[in-house]
Amino acid sequence: MKNSKRSNVDPFIVMDVMESARIAEKNGKHIIHMEVGQPGTPAPKLAKKFITKEISNNNLGYTVTLGLPALRERISKLYGDWYNIDLNPNRVVITVGSSGAFILSFTSLFNIGDRVGIAAPGYPSYRQILKSQDLIPVDIQTEIQNKFQPIPEDIKKNNLNGILVASPANPTGSMVDKETLKNLINSAHENNVSFISDEIYHGIQYENNPTTALEITDKCYVINSFSKYFSMTGWRIGWMIVPEDHVRQVERLSQNLFICPPHVSQLTALSAMDANIELNENVNVYKKNREILLEELPKAGLGKFSPPDGAFYIYVDISKYSNDSLNFCKEVLNKAGVAITPGLDFDQRRGNSTIRFSYARSTDDIVEGMKRINLFMNENYLKVI
Repeated sequence: MKNSKRSNVDPFIVMDVMESARIAEKNGKHIIHMEVGQPGTPAPKLAKKFITKEISNNNLGYTVTLGLPALRERISKLYGDWYNIDLNPNRVVITVGSSGAFILSFTSLFNIGDRVGIAAPGYPSYRQILKSQDLIPVDIQTEIQNKFQPIPEDIKKNNLNGILVASPANPTGSMVDKETLKNLINSAHENNVSFISDEIYHGIQYENNPTTALEITDKCYVINSFSKYFSMTGWRIGWMIVPEDHVRQVERLSQNLFICPPHVSQLTALSAMDANIELNENVNVYKKNREILLEELPKAGLGKFSPPDGAFYIYVDISKYSNDSLNFCKEVLNKAGVAITPGLDFDQRRGNSTIRFSYARSTDDIVEGMKRINLFMNENYLKVI
């Protein structure tokens, strides 16, 4: 049988790195994981305690496609608490992770052959999901002086049908401020470009709070997830906010593509939203880890980066040492026992000379990881220069 052209997508390299690290661990090597954007903490204790009881008392069958009404209402309340927005819960769509939300968004908004702008560097699965739907991902080559975020001119000059903006972003951790986001959205509207806001790292920020696109317009799609701030990666549960006149078409798509999100994950997510104390303690760990990397990476000769505003990543330029980030990361894994991600995952044109560190694990892991990185750089690169 022949393969479809739509299935010809690139691998998600960070998952390949995870597999290499798993094999190394299977062979007895102790690996420090700084490659994947997965919190080192599990789902909140409150949520796990709740769902343990609920499993015994609930058959956990299908829910309605848009999600449990109580969860949709609780998410609506979150927007009031975080952003002072009065959000109609009918606009909330519960999804199978943010990945399910991207599939629904792209299918709902775009036709085959449409051009959708994404930042480079940026989350690699945007590109591959777009390609799998016969859409054209348009890499916007962002610059460090713009914190690796698109600017309004990028919308005007790329003949786009849509644009996706992430703030805080993966892999850079950068955020766009409210005025910049407003200018981007206005430029999109002026050019009849659909606007999608990826907000899955909201809740994990440091000096300043992020802005949701809903503070500026209702004519957008907003995507979020329980994976990051709520520490629920494996539960595969997320949500999206869509304009009221788009709810039914998204519902029809979700009915046929997914039927409904996992019932058990929806109940766990509902309970997790009340675990504020524990969740904010997690953010304090990320903040401490961030400070460690900001101090230690320059000591290891890896000081060319834009300090992250949120999320739990630092995106580092290694062009002084290597233009083969894939091999560089393999070398770090094999010699130092630290798993990090090559920039090729995030920027097809310039990613050969960049790497991403994740600091989502425990502080002890981050401290040990930086000791190993520092030793590796001194033994293999710094003495040579």
